[in-house]
Amino acid sequence: MKLVICEKNIAARRIAYILSGGKSKSTRLGKTPVYEFSKDGDTWKVIGLRGHIINLDFPEGFNQWNKVPPRELIEIEPCKRVTEKGIAASLKSLVDKNPFLIVATDFDREGELIGVEVINLLKGYNKNINQVKRAKFSALTNYEIKSAFDKLTEVDYNLSNAGESRQVIDLIWGAVLTRYISLTAQRFGKDFLSIGRVQSPTLALLVKRETEIKNFEPKTYWKIIATLKKSESFDATHHEGQFWDEKQVKEIYDKVKNAKEAKIKKVDKKTIKEFPPSPFSTTTFLESASFLGISASKAMSTAEELYMSGLISYPRTDNTVYPSSLNIKGILQKLVNSKFSKEANEVMKNGRDYPTRGKKQTTDHPPIHPVGAPGGRNLTLDQQKIYELICRRFLATLAKDAISETVDVSIDISGEEFKTSGYRLIEPNWRAIYIYFKEKRKPLPELFDGEKVDVTKIRLKEDQTRPPQRYTQGSLIAKMEQLSLGTKSTRHEIINKLFYRKYITLSPLAPTPVAFAVVDALADYDVVKPKMTATLENDMDLISEGKKTLDETVKESRKMLTQVMNALEIDKDKIRASIKDAQREQNTIGKCPKCGKPMVVRVSKKKKRFVGCTGFPDCKNTYSLPQQGGIIPTDRICSECNAPVVKVKAKDKRAWELCLNSECSAKKPSKKE
Repeated sequence: MKLVICEKNIAARRIAYILSGGKSKSTRLGKTPVYEFSKDGDTWKVIGLRGHIINLDFPEGFNQWNKVPPRELIEIEPCKRVTEKGIAASLKSLVDKNPFLIVATDFDREGELIGVEVINLLKGYNKNINQVKRAKFSALTNYEIKSAFDKLTEVDYNLSNAGESRQVIDLIWGAVLTRYISLTAQRFGKDFLSIGRVQSPTLALLVKRETEIKNFEPKTYWKIIATLKKSESFDATHHEGQFWDEKQVKEIYDKVKNAKEAKIKKVDKKTIKEFPPSPFSTTTFLESASFLGISASKAMSTAEELYMSGLISYPRTDNTVYPSSLNIKGILQKLVNSKFSKEANEVMKNGRDYPTRGKKQTTDHPPIHPVGAPGGRNLTLDQQKIYELICRRFLATLAKDAISETVDVSIDISGEEFKTSGYRLIEPNWRAIYIYFKEKRKPLPELFDGEKVDVTKIRLKEDQTRPPQRYTQGSLIAKMEQLSLGTKSTRHEIINKLFYRKYITLSPLAPTPVAFAVVDALADYDVVKPKMTATLENDMDLISEGKKTLDETVKESRKMLTQVMNALEIDKDKIRASIKDAQREQNTIGKCPKCGKPMVVRVSKKKKRFVGCTGFPDCKNTYSLPQQGGIIPTDRICSECNAPVVKVKAKDKRAWELCLNSECSAKKPSKKE
């Protein structure tokens, strides 16, 4: 018997369908689906897991926060526990007859670790299992799956060790630091404070940017802008650009403000080839999805759904170079029979000789690309958007360069030089396919050296410099990649974790007061600095390459953590005071309209959150709160009743504003006379 282990049930069902030519039958072992078929005289059984069915934890007795000092956990060896006992029992019943075991989990660190965990579990059930192979694939398509099972390889234990090292290190660091900061700040139960090896330096990036925004001092500048007209109107700006001296700019403005005519001094035209974008890695994909207003976690989960449905390749990859083995013509043939038939035909008839290439080339998975067309399948709105984004990116990488013309013009107005520029797309090519680039420059009317044009208006515009922009989820993930914080598989999860720990808001992506307190308290320690985390990430890469061992890396990480804890424990009192002050600020919703004292979020004996006045018991004013979603203060009061107004943000939904006073007249429908 051949027993195939897949990461999820949906993958098991699809792989069984492909290998059996659609003739597999579904049975159940307990609650676990198993897909059976016969092939080449062998009985095949395909089973799907739920990701990790074995997880790491500390031994019993070490999970009592108040009884075990956090630093004692540093040297405690985690133990492995079966957390999906139903699936484990189903697997046990399948290994009585020494099956030929084939691991068909996702081919990355996490997938390899999941596979190795199951191998070790099954060998514990049956020591005679000795035939174990690996099926490596990047898409759940007929060609990829059949090729993978025709060319089975060995399990990559270096890769699984790299995955296990991450598990061990993240468990120890997360438990030690989280317990330390929570116990120090006296935050228990659901309100505990979380600190992590990747999470904390990521949060520090957001705090640093928000501090720059808050401390930014705008500086006033001026521009002189002329509106000119030939066949149509266009603007030109004084060549100085921004003026910082008000006296200087007003002197020049007085000189030109009454001008009625301008002379074209020089017209410089250039024809430019615009290179298409490179293929999608996970990071560039999530960046692009962010521009469409789709959160990183939503984009990733949607891409995984499309992968499991056999529509796109594996969405976790650093690769930006298509391998020579990729059947690009075959993919285009499939897209010809989809809503992208026009674009696919254009690329097939008039595409570039070779696809574009990015800077990163790896051998595990190709860049993200379509592998099939939906046909009659109904996709959700998010699935349609993500599938279209991936298809258009893929097609754009195969399309010819766009050809455009830029025009730079120098203009004389009353002896002062003004400049303008224009842009015209001559041959759109890839830009007609990848429609997400928005060009802000506009075409200019045809202009010639020495000709004169009318001046219809000259204005003096006063403005101020702007603070740096907040990160978007996409730009934050790109920054994390640049600093080696996390991996392609975990970065979007880190952002989600920060939100659910109430360290950040998502609209906009900004840190809360408690985030400031935690980062400020840890500012002098390595735990919030990227360098230490990047070092550990590099060590994990070395493990996967066979250049370092799991034990070496975990031992070194324990030394690092010991040094961090030695420093943190010195400042325990200062950290406690700082976090408590921040928590008080974060929980303050506004002023009580009855007595003027601050109102704060509190939790009742029945574990229901509400807003109460700090003047209690003298003032007993309270307001109920929605029990789901994040509560974000706005510093605004209701114009009708003077009660505080908050924003409520639920998962994957837009934030909405709420007057806390349920009796507010603005909420009640007016009576018809």
